[in-house]
Amino acid sequence: MLHQTHIQSVKRILRIDSSGRKQGSVSRSLADHLSQQLQIRFSGAEVITRDILNEELDFVNEGWIKAAFTPAENRTAQQREILALSDKLVQEFASADILIFGIPIYNFSIPASLKAWIDLVCRIGLTFEYTKEGPRSLLPNRDTYIIITSSGTPIGSDIDYVTGYFEHVLSFLGITNVKLIEADRLRFEGEAKIEQARRHIEALVGQPTLEATAI
Repeated sequence: MLHQTHIQSVKRILRIDSSGRKQGSVSRSLADHLSQQLQIRFSGAEVITRDILNEELDFVNEGWIKAAFTPAENRTAQQREILALSDKLVQEFASADILIFGIPIYNFSIPASLKAWIDLVCRIGLTFEYTKEGPRSLLPNRDTYIIITSSGTPIGSDIDYVTGYFEHVLSFLGITNVKLIEADRLRFEGEAKIEQARRHIEALVGQPTLEATAI
């Protein structure tokens, strides 16, 4: 069960960037604007940035799976080392008060690095558990901003395999208070879409902030 209250205090914001470009990335530029707006609203809040594409996250393999499904007290030193990055990503994700995801659409889906991040964070016993009623999140609900950009794919269309999928992943992890920021078809409507997204960010940041704690 989740108990929800509106708060005005945010200490830690986790920002996940997945664009392959350092320069000229619209998702990064909009995430910059959103981070700045949130820091203005929540003075003193720390922004932790995880640039997952340029950090070359490991993909899940046989060794990782074996380590993850070995009880913590029985893991070898090598298995603990294998899981070290995953443990760190889970801790970052679980401890953030607000989450920001910058996601460009690549070939109708999410960047491979973001899928790698998802697989490293979805950890049974840490971020979710299985019950008789199905999977249940072990994490609190939080305000989460998803910035989705595309060159030509219309967001929300039949060929957008990003929005619904990523919202489902977040819901699986207990996060349902999601605010979507769109900047699509940039090849055709670039400046207008970017300005519209910036105005949308400013409007969203002015809304009440949700804190939900498992009880």
